[in-house]
Amino acid sequence: MPFAEASPQQEFAAATEWAAGRALDALTGAGGAAPPGGEPPEPRALVAADRILGPDLFAPGLLTGRPTRPETAARAAEALRLFAPAEPTALTWRDRATAELLARAGHPVPVPEPPPAPDPAEDGWQRWSVRMSQLCSLALPTLEGEVHARAREHALTLARGTTRAVLRRDHRTATRLTRWLAWLQSTGTPPALELAPLLRHLALTGDGTARSALDLAIARRLAAA
Repeated sequence: MPFAEASPQQEFAAATEWAAGRALDALTGAGGAAPPGGEPPEPRALVAADRILGPDLFAPGLLTGRPTRPETAARAAEALRLFAPAEPTALTWRDRATAELLARAGHPVPVPEPPPAPDPAEDGWQRWSVRMSQLCSLALPTLEGEVHARAREHALTLARGTTRAVLRRDHRTATRLTRWLAWLQSTGTPPALELAPLLRHLALTGDGTARSALDLAIARRLAAA
């Protein structure tokens, strides 16, 4: 009986998990070993995965002080050139952050100007919380911009969105918003929620994905800072 081939979406999702596992290993000191049983993805899928992870490819270096591998930066630059959207969207903020980190690494890549940062006054606090969760990879040391200013201005709204996600058992959104709260604390802004019990809860109720584990590990590092 022949096996059905994976769809491109499944292939890219698997590659993203693999790449997130590598970043998590680099952050936690496991040496960047591949996740258990994880074979390296095809180059095309890995480049697409790097486009999705964006700034998080640089998270281990930013949080530990160890330099990002040159091949990682080169692949991230290729991903941004290949997959940058023709029209700017809210996620263009993620591309802009990736481009900033790439420029520091000696790989300048032009990206379109992003639209105005999401605003809870326009989106409503629930939708804004979801959009901020989608931009959680901007919650890293040394990154600053309009999205970060919104996070500082609406720390209580971020806490409200986090609480809602926890109560709804939406682990991925809760973890991503907690990362923003940890970033706020690391930059001197009170996060409006006590982070230690929240981080412990998320560690116990995780969804088992490498991406969520990476977000949680980054949040822990930020909270400790």
